[in-house]
Amino acid sequence: MKAQMKLDRIAVLVSVGRHRVSGVSCYSRNDACALDIARTLAQANGATLEVVHAGDPSNLALTDYLALGAPRVDVLTCADGDDAAALLADRLRGVPLVLTGMRAEGAYDTGTLPYRVADALGYALIDAALDMAIEGERVSVTQFLPKGFRRRLDAALPAVVTVHPQAAAKPRYAYARTVEGSIEPQRTVCVRDADADAWQTAPAQRKPIKLAAAEKRSGHARMLTATTTESRGGNVVIEGTSVEKAQAILGYLREHRLVDY
Repeated sequence: MKAQMKLDRIAVLVSVGRHRVSGVSCYSRNDACALDIARTLAQANGATLEVVHAGDPSNLALTDYLALGAPRVDVLTCADGDDAAALLADRLRGVPLVLTGMRAEGAYDTGTLPYRVADALGYALIDAALDMAIEGERVSVTQFLPKGFRRRLDAALPAVVTVHPQAAAKPRYAYARTVEGSIEPQRTVCVRDADADAWQTAPAQRKPIKLAAAEKRSGHARMLTATTTESRGGNVVIEGTSVEKAQAILGYLREHRLVDY
């Protein structure tokens, strides 16, 4: 049985996102929620707060975490294709509680990094946390579940907890904090990720818009359709040439005003 650890240090893993409109590097909103929760826990339990990033120390987006309340950001220098999980695991050994967002907002957004770090450290992992509290040498978490469900979990420290985007946190941005904090590059020895060559990075593509006819029936009629197998109308075109079938489709689109030509 693994010995429990006293909460004297809390680490937050932060990533660099990409603005969805401009494409400029920025902080991850999910990681900002994790940072806000970690700051509250550190102040309440007298623990030391450590903010860690694996990547490029010259990225200006890291100063946003200083403005969000990080006293400093330790940057483990590594490049694309390096094994960031192994690098972070070496840095986090001995830290009782590690918080991070569920996934990044740019680059390799697989959401597997917290699992790989927890596996390398041998820590328990709790996913999708909405709020958390420290009870002695255990962490208690309210976990987000689909369809509005919630459940309460607790685990013995040490543990890794990923924070859900809907977590009970309100990060506050203050530009003056960037002067007080600092970005501290750390000397590291990077290891090539064996699975890096299997990944392909490409710009995101806009999904096609699904055309759907406007619903004109009453609410009573729609409820009857949901409980019966009654046909909702329409035509099944099997016979005829390709031109005739295309004309039938075009006629349907014009009838429901889905096209304007």
